[in-house]
Formats: sequence, structure tokens, C-alpha cells
Amino acid sequence: MTRILAAVTKGRLSPDLSSLGESLSPARLRIEVLAGLTVALALVPEAVAFAFVAGVHPLVGLYAAFIVGLITALIGGRPGMISGATGALAVVMVSLVADHGVEYLFATVVLMGLIQIVVGIMRWGKFIRLVPHPVMLGFVNGLAIVIFLAQLSQFQVPGTAEASGHGMASGEWLSGAPLYTMLALVALTMAIIWALPKLTSVVPAPLAGIGITAAIVLIFGIDVPRVGDMASIEGGLPLFHIPMVPLTWETFEIILPYALILAAIGLIESLLTLNLVGEITGKRGGASQECVAQGVANTVTGVFGGMGGCAMIGQSMINVKSGARTRIAGIAAALFLLSFILFGSAVIEQIPLAALVGVMFMVVIGTFAWNSLKILFKVPRTDAVVIILVTVVTVATDLATAVVVGVIVSALAYAWQNATRIRARTYETPEGARVYQVKGPLFFGSAEGFGELFNPGDDPSVVIVDFAESRVADQSALQAIEKLAGRYEAAGKKIELRHLTRDCHALLTKAGHLVVDSDDDPDYEVAVNYSVRTGILGDH
Repeated sequence: MTRILAAVTKGRLSPDLSSLGESLSPARLRIEVLAGLTVALALVPEAVAFAFVAGVHPLVGLYAAFIVGLITALIGGRPGMISGATGALAVVMVSLVADHGVEYLFATVVLMGLIQIVVGIMRWGKFIRLVPHPVMLGFVNGLAIVIFLAQLSQFQVPGTAEASGHGMASGEWLSGAPLYTMLALVALTMAIIWALPKLTSVVPAPLAGIGITAAIVLIFGIDVPRVGDMASIEGGLPLFHIPMVPLTWETFEIILPYALILAAIGLIESLLTLNLVGEITGKRGGASQECVAQGVANTVTGVFGGMGGCAMIGQSMINVKSGARTRIAGIAAALFLLSFILFGSAVIEQIPLAALVGVMFMVVIGTFAWNSLKILFKVPRTDAVVIILVTVVTVATDLATAVVVGVIVSALAYAWQNATRIRARTYETPEGARVYQVKGPLFFGSAEGFGELFNPGDDPSVVIVDFAESRVADQSALQAIEKLAGRYEAAGKKIELRHLTRDCHALLTKAGHLVVDSDDDPDYEVAVNYSVRTGILGDH
């Protein structure tokens, strides 16, 4: 672990710790600490609820929120981000815990962390840039809906985890006076959060909303569900604990599939959250650093009895919209959370859930990309479909699946659009040769259309194919050129290939001798490799 931490703090993966001391005026420090307190209060019910979803003790979720939150705040890729136990991971963990027990979960979290560290060190986090903007819009919209739906369980009659299997909800909805009281307190919290910034910025609006609503409930003795109705959050310091699982190949086969899925979900959610926070704070980069930070955090969490975690968009939005811009807020949130567990459980358990629900509802309103509703009929139809598709899949399954589906659909749509762009302009030279000026990319999607542009039977004896305005992209394109050359040779006609790169020259076999060199040949690489000895084209 020491070597891992050393790798994180060296070279290009080193965290920007300057934000800890950047412009730390008393006013800035106050904003950061109060934002951290607000986030910590919102983390408690979320961590407990997700622990219930995963089928583990509430402290397992709280320890994960503390450890993952602290480590990622210290060395993560973006100051202002908040990480902790999340529902996206919990729903994957539940079957592992049910079938094999919590010790296997801890071992899986350790392996998950190691996989994420490798991803970060290999700098694969940069591939998040391949996520198109419509997928991002669908992601935030779907996530806003998921956060909203998750709060609805707080409008159910408090019960035990054993009664429902999913936390405090027993399946019976509040009705009558209790429901109206709950709704009134939620509305009060939302109104405070909306109005307070217009009056003062001394205290973060979400914290003021929680504080004022909690004070009203306690002073007037209003009977509403509170944090303590979910579970007790009292506990001690997390203790070092090697997962008690057999060190066998069978164990590895059990935990590896779960670890891979959890690592992928955690990184996708974290990197997308990193981009969203970056848009608000005006920061860029840090993807690979965030991968390493998430990996280190989960590895440590797994050996300290935590369920693992990743970035939390809801709490991250609370943090940055409360004014936090440095790492101090995230560190403060983690330390506040630990203090709640050690010393403040009796107080925190008295906070009405309505206040926290009101905060999260405001997060939903701020997270949902409302402008996406306006542009659905203005953007290309494919983009509109992707936005809706990703939103629906996010709500129906999970974030990682939704993002992967969105990227695949976007990529296929892009490939199809480019496949239809291949065309050729023809003209005759004074010498009687016919010139085909090919336009558009030549790749696997357009290879068939490329072949349909030519008619060897009707062409003159000399044909020139000019690729100056085209780009040969892959092996399928090369094979299409080879096939075209073969068609003209079979018809007894001469064909010349112009403006192909040196790379294409080397990769073409039969048609290679037909290439005409020119000083203005383009220079790019084709995405295949070539064996000079065998003359076989192959994929990388």
C-alpha cells in the first residue's frame, strides 16, 4: 500500500494539494467547513439506506462513506467531489452478500480497488472523453430521477430492515396528518434553501434548511420520522480487518466477476461526476488521478470493514453549490461523519428525515438538465433518442449500463452517418481516362457503398481513383480497395490509385503496385497492422 500511495503522489498522477492552502481566508475556511457539515448530514441516511440494500450492517455503509470520502478528498482528481457508499454499487453487492456472506464482500471491494488502481496507472480514465454530450444529458436526467425515487421511501411508515429488506420502509405509505406534516416540512426546507441565498451567503442554504427544520421539529415536538428510525449510527473507529475468506482459486473465481462490475460502475459514475463538477468549478483533467484515488480508497475500505463506494453526484452537487471549491470540504465531511459515529449519534438521530429529503429534492431540481427538454426537438433525432434512452435505462437498471448503452448507440449512429457520406465525383481527362474523386471516410461501414460507386464494365480503359478528399481508416477499407483493383484488372482495364498515404502503400498487397506517388500525398495511419513476410492484414 505504501508503494501505491507513493505512485499516486509522484509524477503526473500527483494530487493537487495546493487547493488545501489556496486563498484560505477565514471566510473561505468557514464556507468549506460548513459545506462539509451539510454534506455529512446528507451522507448519513444515504449510507445507512445503501447498507440495508446491500444486506449489511449500517456501520459497514457509514465506514465506507468515511474512508472513501476522506481518501478521495485528499488525493482525488477534482477538489469539491464527494464520494461514499452508493446505491449503484449496493444493488450489485446484494446477491454476493446473500450467497457468500459479508467477508466475501470485503475481499471483493479490495480486488475492486486494485483493478481501479491499475486503470488509473494505465491512464485509461481518459477514455471518458468518448462519452458524447447526449449521453451526459441522459445520465444526469436519469440520475436526478433515481435520486428523487430514492427519497420516496422516506414517505413510508418507519419499520425495521428485517420487515422490509430495504431499510426503514415497511411498505406502508404515510397518510393523513403524518403525510401532510412530512410534506409541509419538506416544503419548508426547500423554501429555505431557495430563499436564503437571496438574503445572505453566511451559511450554506442546505445547512440552514436542515437546521431550521430540525429546530422546529424538536421545539414543538412534532412526531415525524427521524434518522434514528432507520437505524442507530453509534459505533467505534473502523478496525483493520483482513477479509476472512479462503485464499483459493475458487474464491478468486467468485469475487472476480463482482469486482470487475463494481470497478466499472464505480469508475464510470466517478468520472462522469468529475466532468459535471468540472463544468461548475471550471476545472479540467484529473481522470486518471481520480481512478487511482477511487482504487486506493476502496482497497483501504475493504480491509477496514467498509462496503466500498464511488463518487456521489447528489452530495457533490450539494457541496459545490454550497460554495465549496477546495479539498477541505470533502475532508471536513468525512471527519464530521466519523464524529457523528463516535460522539454525535444521539443528536444526529433526532434530525427529521423530511429536512434531508427537502435537501435532496433541491439537488434533483438542480441536477436535472431542464434545457434538454427544450432541445429534444431541435437536436438531431439520434441525439434526442440517446438522451431519452440513457435516461430510461439509468432509471430501469443502473448508471454504468445506461452509459455503455448510450455510447454504443451513439457510436453506431455515428458510423452509419459516416457510412452514407461516401461518394465520388467523376470527370474525364483530355487523355480519355475517367477520374473518380472519392469523398468521405472509407471504413468498414462505407466499404460496400464504396464498391457501388464504380462500374468497370462501362468505364474506359484507364481509370484513376483519387483519395485526396477521403481517408482510409481500417482493414475493411484496404480490402475494399484491393477488391476494386481486382475488378478492373479482371475487366482488362488499367486503374491508378492516387493520394494514398505511405502507410496504405505498405499495407496494400495486389493493389500496391497501382499506387501513384505524389508530393502532396496525405499522412495518416491506418488502424491495422501488416506482416511483411506473409502479406496478411490483421487487426491490432
